[in-house]
Amino acid sequence: MSEIALNLPPLDGRPARPPGDVSHVRTREQAAAVAEQFEKMFIAEMLRPMFEGIETDGPFGGGNAEATFRPMLIDEYAGAIARGGGIGIADTVMTEILRLQGLE
Repeated sequence: MSEIALNLPPLDGRPARPPGDVSHVRTREQAAAVAEQFEKMFIAEMLRPMFEGIETDGPFGGGNAEATFRPMLIDEYAGAIARGGGIGIADTVMTEILRLQGLE
């Protein structure tokens, strides 16, 4: 499993990278991982509205627990779609990251 760079504050007290900062990317593999993460987030945002109107009540509904865990399920769906080839955004994003870093 490849490591994906998350925008979390470093433990040494340095400030977190601003959104869109790809200065930490040094290899094609890192660029590919960041591009796949971006595509996963994009797909998740596109899937969220599909689940907003679904009621969680009824004899077989999960109630509040289902509503609480639904975002995780959507993220897993998005991850599976991205790992399975996605919708084509990752390739373009990776090309742009490589261009910005001079790694073409």
